Amino acid sequence: MYRAGAHWGISAIAARFCRDRRGVAAIEFAFIAPVLLIMYFITMEASQAIETSKKVSRIGSMVADLVTQQTTVAKADLDAIMKIGASTLQPYNRSKPTIIITGIQISDEASPKATVAWSRKLVGTTYSADAAKDSITTVPSTLNIRKTFLVRVESDLGYEPIITWTADESKPLGLTSAFNHIPMSETYYLRPRRGPTVPCSDC
Repeated sequence: MYRAGAHWGISAIAARFCRDRRGVAAIEFAFIAPVLLIMYFITMEASQAIETSKKVSRIGSMVADLVTQQTTVAKADLDAIMKIGASTLQPYNRSKPTIIITGIQISDEASPKATVAWSRKLVGTTYSADAAKDSITTVPSTLNIRKTFLVRVESDLGYEPIITWTADESKPLGLTSAFNHIPMSETYYLRPRRGPTVPCSDC
């Protein structure tokens, strides 16, 4: 037997349920919160990456400036200067930079040739020689001036975003294929300040 009262009771409950808005804010927050967190981390990571990129560029200018202020250098001097350059990246410490300092002699010829006078590099925490002495290298055409000397500093860093980094390198986090080791590099040239060349006594 059909009971009209029951029908109206169900309708009233349904109407009351549709009018109830007490949980809307919580549901909306559950949808919005992940988006806000993602935007926060992207903004934080982008600002840190930009700042680190500026520091990588600063390595080249600072190291070249220190080298070209010397009248002569030795391997120990170049290694110490590269160590100072690497320290400018702090507090970023998720990957180690590569720094290469090269002394370049431009020949006194109608078509000048650029040859390596000496070269040192820092890879992570290891110091060693880089390009062989008297090997041919290249410089920008505007700097290829007869009978001059250049100091070139190359700085390179494989930037690791914090979303892909872990202190235990044997357990990398996800997303590494797309974001891990973002290349940041800079090449800086400078001429000697206190003489025509900067010779290296034991390179």
